[in-house]
Amino acid sequence: MTSMATPAMVAGVALSLACLAACNRTPPAGALDSTVSSTAAEDSDVRSLATVPVSRNVAAPARAGAAARADTSGEPTVLFIGTSLTAGYGLDPSDAFPAVVGRMLDSARHRARIINAGVSGETSAGARSRIDWVLRQPADVIIVETGANDGLRGLSVDAARANIQTILDRIRTRQPAARVLLVQMEAPPNLGATYTAQFHAMYPELAAKNHVELVPFLLGGVAGIASLNQEDGIHPNRAGARIVARTVYDALVKRPLINTSTH
Repeated sequence: MTSMATPAMVAGVALSLACLAACNRTPPAGALDSTVSSTAAEDSDVRSLATVPVSRNVAAPARAGAAARADTSGEPTVLFIGTSLTAGYGLDPSDAFPAVVGRMLDSARHRARIINAGVSGETSAGARSRIDWVLRQPADVIIVETGANDGLRGLSVDAARANIQTILDRIRTRQPAARVLLVQMEAPPNLGATYTAQFHAMYPELAAKNHVELVPFLLGGVAGIASLNQEDGIHPNRAGARIVARTVYDALVKRPLINTSTH
């Protein structure tokens, strides 16, 4: 996605991103198994929005050892790294979009093992600081969704770009054979046209520079539509998560899941 966002999309993004801080609120009853803290400290000037409850579909440290063992099923492993949008804030884990993508792949006879490593409230700095821990999990496909909380706070585009570049560098170093997809995110328009344009352009630029695939805007067709979002107005509900999953699924199946080439 290299074209500028349309006015309707921008309005939807404004509504969605303007309330991403709502992930600091306690989710509905039953949405969590436990409350865990961020696994790594971030730069003092570029912090995550908060230390927040994490959806139970996030791989917990207690499970890291088992997760790090090689998958003997013969199924490709798809690892999702992201924010509350990936973690499935407010949803049952089975309704988070990575889980839905897994079912879609299964239905299309592309069986895969799905690992959801989304963390609510996380900025690109937070993702950068935990990436080495996350990459202890071997994966055939890695999907990176980060930056929404940077855009919400108006954090430096240059800093976000550097953080995402570091994440992509670490992935390429630690797991050079993995197929990597970077998810397009958008910034709210109240931060000005220049910032919004620079933030938008950051993703295709990084994708091209690093020879990774660019997934279209994650909340396309969902942002700003009340019937597709939870009561907070920003996190997709079950119906919205299915649309988000379709966006990611369509990007995934453009190529075979397993990519043995290196860049």
